[in-house]
Amino acid sequence: MYVWPCAVVLAQYLWFHRRSLPGKAVLEIGAGVSLPGILAAKCGAKVILSDSLELPYCLEICRQSCQMNNLPCMQVVGLTWGHISQDLLALPPQDIILASDVFFEPEDFEDILTTVYFLMQKNPKVQLWSTYQVRSADWSLEALLYKWDMKCVHVPLEAFDADKDDIAESALPGRHTVEMLVISFVKDSL
Repeated sequence: MYVWPCAVVLAQYLWFHRRSLPGKAVLEIGAGVSLPGILAAKCGAKVILSDSLELPYCLEICRQSCQMNNLPCMQVVGLTWGHISQDLLALPPQDIILASDVFFEPEDFEDILTTVYFLMQKNPKVQLWSTYQVRSADWSLEALLYKWDMKCVHVPLEAFDADKDDIAESALPGRHTVEMLVISFVKDSL
């Protein structure tokens, strides 16, 4: 478990928008070491961290990250993408869903968007703020976004000072090609 390059870019996006975070309900999916979620909490958001229910070690890493960052009361839940669970059903409406490098394996893309779609039903104005590392030009979310009635806006990294090889005195993202997306319901624009 370590901080992936995409997490640093998403954290930079959060930092750039830190004044809009206080009081926002934020869920980080696929949190791992939870850098974006921890930063959102430090900026005043009400954050819930999640990782796969099938990976208890990852959930423990989320809890340890909370402890190490003096956020021992932050909620950590097990959510497996594409599966309806009691924890998923119990989640309150969210304002922002964070996803750092979850679009890693194409076979998971629809399960991720299915879970996001379910959360969008609770609050149609919720946005998914996601960073991903470009691994193949053949991988695309476009057809799935259309299927699930979602739209996507690409955010240029230079728009939030993330177009550098190193951010916040870190060696990340390095020379990895990272993209930033904001995904929302098409219906939200009506």
